[in-house]
Amino acid sequence: MRSDWVDPALLDHILAALTPANELALRVSMATGLRIDDVLHIKAQQVERGQRFTVTERKTGKKRRVYIPELLYKDMLRQSGRFYVWENRLDPRYPRTRQAVWKDLKRAAKLFRVSDSLNVTPHTARKVYAVEAFAKYGRVDKVRDLLNHGDEGITALYLMSEALTARKLAGRPQQRGR
Repeated sequence: MRSDWVDPALLDHILAALTPANELALRVSMATGLRIDDVLHIKAQQVERGQRFTVTERKTGKKRRVYIPELLYKDMLRQSGRFYVWENRLDPRYPRTRQAVWKDLKRAAKLFRVSDSLNVTPHTARKVYAVEAFAKYGRVDKVRDLLNHGDEGITALYLMSEALTARKLAGRPQQRGR
């Protein structure tokens, strides 16, 4: 099942119900467009060097230069462990797992009864980033480069996610008596 785009205002409410570390990880994903696995693998050394650094994407092996906004950067420095910014709770030599973030996000979406109608996953943050980047730049090729996609068709699917979510919600029968 694919992740859905979620209105950023609603997503802010959901993120507020997460653990602080998971909320920060998803906010970094929303600010950079990185996949959650790439965010969780950011090393403490990278962040200590400054707000701009290079990440090697784990899925594609491609390198990508990212900029972390000031407030998120300060939070990342505070969150940072010895090896990774988001350390694994059992062994700090490893990063937190994406499944831990996924589980926390699913719990929060259920609290807000969003999971009844939308599939909110950590990848939702990347879709929100894509839609906002397109609104800002108005060019599919620019968003493709920001997301490090090889094909504009994939980027177009991300950009259509807002409309697809609206269509999905419009076609859903109204629930009564909740």
